[in-house]
Amino acid sequence: MAGRPPKEKSFANMLKIAINEANEQGGTKLRDVADALVTKALTGDVPAIKEVADRLDGKVPQGVIGGEEDDAPLRVQLIELVAGVRSPGSPPAETG
Repeated sequence: MAGRPPKEKSFANMLKIAINEANEQGGTKLRDVADALVTKALTGDVPAIKEVADRLDGKVPQGVIGGEEDDAPLRVQLIELVAGVRSPGSPPAETG
């Protein structure tokens, strides 16, 4: 049998099944994983702290860097592309 196995046999699906199974105390293994992450964050583990923050507050958006002193040239290029004034790969309009 070639190709990807049926969905019920996929690794991701098996992980979902395992993580949702009850633990010995009646909770879920997912709760155990969350508790372990929080415990690690409380010890000062920076990657764990970042993961908790990303999950609670959302990831910090990455800025787009472009232009010279401000983003005007980049903004003009994006507007031209969206408006269909020029096609991708063609030189941007002169600004200034």
